[in-house]
Amino acid sequence: MSGPLTGYTLIEVAGIGPGPMAAMMLGDMGANVIRVDRTKSHVMDRFADPKFNVHGRSRRSISVDLQKPEGAEVVLRLCAKADGLMEPFRPGVAERLGIGPDVCLKRNPKLVYGRMTGWGQDGPLAKAAGHDQNYIALTGALHAIGRKGEKPVPPLNLVGDFGGGGMLLAYGMVCGLLEAQKSGKGQVVDAAMVDGVALLLGALYGMNGAGLWNDKEREVNMLDGGAHFYDTYETKDGKYVSIGSIEPQFYDLLLEKTGLKGQDLPAQHDRKAWAQMKSRLEGVFKTKTRDEWCAIMEGSDVCFAPVLTMSEAAQHPAAKARNAYVDVGGFMQPAPAPRFSRTRETVGSPAPKRGSNTDAVLAEHGFSSAEIAELTKAGVIGAQP
Repeated sequence: MSGPLTGYTLIEVAGIGPGPMAAMMLGDMGANVIRVDRTKSHVMDRFADPKFNVHGRSRRSISVDLQKPEGAEVVLRLCAKADGLMEPFRPGVAERLGIGPDVCLKRNPKLVYGRMTGWGQDGPLAKAAGHDQNYIALTGALHAIGRKGEKPVPPLNLVGDFGGGGMLLAYGMVCGLLEAQKSGKGQVVDAAMVDGVALLLGALYGMNGAGLWNDKEREVNMLDGGAHFYDTYETKDGKYVSIGSIEPQFYDLLLEKTGLKGQDLPAQHDRKAWAQMKSRLEGVFKTKTRDEWCAIMEGSDVCFAPVLTMSEAAQHPAAKARNAYVDVGGFMQPAPAPRFSRTRETVGSPAPKRGSNTDAVLAEHGFSSAEIAELTKAGVIGAQP
């Protein structure tokens, strides 16, 4: 491992969604991430082959029964030598298990303690269950996505779990680690998906406040599919292309390459004509296949890209040129990002099997062979798979 976080040790209490993504990002950057898995099968064991668990890569796994006080003690001993810990529970659960921030920071005052939730550590919804769709609904993001006159469309779980959650937690942990270097003190990072999604919406909140965004309807704004020059279009072969010709010079090129330049057309930003122009472009794009439009527009300043499937994306020349996908354990997956010129990021390993590194990790942290054997016998830690 040679990434910019080499030398840091982070404990990840296993969860789903944003927590694993944050841990993957930190592990890809060289951090020594130790995932604390449950000792028995759980919903998180969704992949028969761990190599398909992309967000589980770049760390090792130990299995610990946190329902037992001895299990909590195992985690606390790991925290004593770690730089950070991340937990995915509802508020109060970590405290009930005996691994809350107060006791962990008492063992290691420099520890950065990351908490990943949907609603945050306080407030009226703090202890309520929820998922990505619920969190983005509360922020205004879900309301803004979809076609006019139709119901909102969930943007997979990219906005809440991963953008507003996992990336926010990873950012918070790095900020905490940097501050701890100066102060010598740890602290708690309260990463809530509702907060992260609200931040992602910052520019649109600004546009809405300035009267440049209609918050009441969908598909009437420039960036939500309302504008004919910022949308997707079906092609002759039933596939799609995307257009983002916002700037006037890019829009002029779009008209040129679609054969509409020189015709009697309304002004680009005449919103009353957007529907009419969209209809005209729909007709034009259906005259050629997606590949034919790629030959005409790709690489130009039209601001164009074909709408690819995930399988197609990894095979695109631009992705191959940047090595944007890497083979990890025989499975192609997104490469670590961002990229560094000197301390190169890399995938440390495919996702480990649950508990596959228990004995080695505990030994590294001062557990004797006799202690490990006793903990295994008592069911506090899982036997090596």
